[in-house]
Amino acid sequence: MKHYSDIIYSPVITEKSMALRQNNVYTFKVAKSATKDEIKKAVEEAFKVNVKSVNTLNTKAKKRRVGRYTGTTKTYKKAIVTLQDGSTIDL
Repeated sequence: MKHYSDIIYSPVITEKSMALRQNNVYTFKVAKSATKDEIKKAVEEAFKVNVKSVNTLNTKAKKRRVGRYTGTTKTYKKAIVTLQDGSTIDL
């Protein structure tokens, strides 16, 4: 089994993800090869909480421009983790 730090990279900090935290929903950047079961086990091991469900999505690259140079942002896999009632994560 992989260590949880190999699966969970960082929390996603956006306005939408911060609003979802009030409903026990947390968002993380995760490894592209990670499955929902692996993500669930990693979150439970790392934060000592009970996970209700895990939803995943692969983000798309967006075009960005800096001066005359154009490029794209990096893609990553995002996991939206819903915790059971009574569980919270202090980030």
